[in-house]
Amino acid sequence: MKMLSTLPKMLLLLPLLAWFAGQAAAQAVPSLESIQSQAELDKAIASLDAALFDSYNRCDLEKFATFFADDVEFYHDQGGVTLGKEKLTESVKKNICGKVTRELVPGTLQVHHMKGYGAVEMGVHRFHHPGHEDTEPVGEAKFIHLWQYKDGAWKITRVISYDHHAAAK
Repeated sequence: MKMLSTLPKMLLLLPLLAWFAGQAAAQAVPSLESIQSQAELDKAIASLDAALFDSYNRCDLEKFATFFADDVEFYHDQGGVTLGKEKLTESVKKNICGKVTRELVPGTLQVHHMKGYGAVEMGVHRFHHPGHEDTEPVGEAKFIHLWQYKDGAWKITRVISYDHHAAAK
């Protein structure tokens, strides 16, 4: 009987535990100040890139949005400019979810320290159309992400996505 009386209290703790687990996962990437080498910076940004695009590919928009500053600026050579995290997330929901997945082209990732700010990430990525591989070509583009470390979190403040074209077969 005593177990049944503690059950409601334990259920109340579940959201709190989930929040702490999320915070622990978010803090798995070191702070800008604690990064001591290029290798550590490369690893941190590669980890953030992988987590960002895992959420993108799975259409986990709640998690996806956590990687961006509220006032993010997204510049796309074919789609134009998208301003703000809400509009960017809505655009992904409308145009990407269930239609496109992204993969980083191995060996193309470059990361550079931005003193007192964070890092700039550059690379090449490919876009696939699940279920439509026979009718939709694989796309490829270059990208630049400006990551800021602020208030204990890494966030993207600027994105430039350009040179979109069909990938060579």
